[in-house]
Amino acid sequence: MSRSCSYIEKMVATHVTEDFGQLVDLIASTEDIKSVLDGLAAFAAAAMTNTAGVPVSCAVTLRRRKHTATIGGSSDRAVMLDKIEQALGDGPCIHALESGIPVLLGDVSSDPRWPEYRTVLSAAGISSALGVPMALGEDSGAVLDYFAPVAGRFTDRAVSDAVMFAETAGKALRLSIRIATSDQRARDLKAAMDTRTVIDLACGMIMAENRCSKDEAFTLLRHASSNRNEKLHVVAESLVERFAGPQKVTAHFDE
Repeated sequence: MSRSCSYIEKMVATHVTEDFGQLVDLIASTEDIKSVLDGLAAFAAAAMTNTAGVPVSCAVTLRRRKHTATIGGSSDRAVMLDKIEQALGDGPCIHALESGIPVLLGDVSSDPRWPEYRTVLSAAGISSALGVPMALGEDSGAVLDYFAPVAGRFTDRAVSDAVMFAETAGKALRLSIRIATSDQRARDLKAAMDTRTVIDLACGMIMAENRCSKDEAFTLLRHASSNRNEKLHVVAESLVERFAGPQKVTAHFDE
């Protein structure tokens, strides 16, 4: 019995490793969080469809500093249903996000919870929904919201598989967010350095024309900025263009 359990645990671990590898590949091949989440939702929907035996769709909702929004989905219908739940402010996805545990709406025709949302789901041909949270950090969270056209297909095994997938996906999503944040910081730094570069060039031109120090040149540039009611770098760009012609001044980095 113990050998059998060990074999099953090894197989599960292998699948989790493969899933994580595929999710990392997904992140590497996309350029923004929206694309990552669309791909993640499609991946989750395909995995759950295989487990449940019926077509399952999935949407991904992110929460950061108490602000919640549906960002991605495996289908337009999944995204729409998730956004409706956010608008109503009540449903399995929201409860999963708030509680940190999976929340199952097993049958929209008999479960007494969330009557408004159940009406919406029923009208859309959905008989069951499942919200599975993903931990992203102290002030962030996400949830996978699954939708099935048949009741009773989100079994204990299906929920367990979804939780395991969410743990793997959460790691990949944290990596994606970290990469996106790093890229944004790099772009901000590059923009700041470009601004600094054009200001330095303008100061150099003023120094050459007026035979003054760099501090004096910067003071003249700042006065021009104040008099024109324009930002300092805008005045600097105008000055550089007047002398060097229209061209984009950027900072250069060694590869």
